[in-house]
Amino acid sequence: MAHEVNTVFIVEDDPSVRDALGLLLALQGLAVALFADAESFLAARRPDWYGCLLIDIRMPGMDGLTLQKRLCESGCWLPVIVMTGHGDVESARQAFRSEAVDFLEKPIDHARLLSAIDEAFARQHLRQDDSERNAAVASLLQTLTPREREVMAEVVAGRHNREIARALDISPRTVEVHKARLLAKLQVGSIADLVRLSLRAAERDRG
Repeated sequence: MAHEVNTVFIVEDDPSVRDALGLLLALQGLAVALFADAESFLAARRPDWYGCLLIDIRMPGMDGLTLQKRLCESGCWLPVIVMTGHGDVESARQAFRSEAVDFLEKPIDHARLLSAIDEAFARQHLRQDDSERNAAVASLLQTLTPREREVMAEVVAGRHNREIARALDISPRTVEVHKARLLAKLQVGSIADLVRLSLRAAERDRG
């Protein structure tokens, strides 16, 4: 089953709660997918799913916080909203440490739920945009020659043309040529933009 639009994936073992939430959100015009436990969600999950997760904490088998942690560790993009009928401070802390959007206690406040879903969708779009930008940066960097990469590293380090020329044993004029090619290939208009692009690439590699 493909989910190419924002979808709320509800993981809740109580069928009455699961169905009630599904109906509520469907009446709000939201796409919904229902799962009775964490294992069935993990078995069905695809990397191209978008939207957010609404997870109950206490479920047979894998509990909701364990599911949230596993998804976080696997790099899953889906923001998580946690719900529980037995809220406690430690559970809330654990959920927020794993970047939960909100921690909702049952009976669920519908207005707060819808607000949390809006925030989750906004986070999803930001992550998707970041991923697309990172992919574009990686693609542009692949067009550089080894020498251009060396010049770029020197430029980003703040060195001037003469310093770069001495370090790489080339002329200052050749440095200028390489810098001009760098800016053109990477589609940036200034050295400041080149530095920002380099920092983004470094963040991507660390992530």
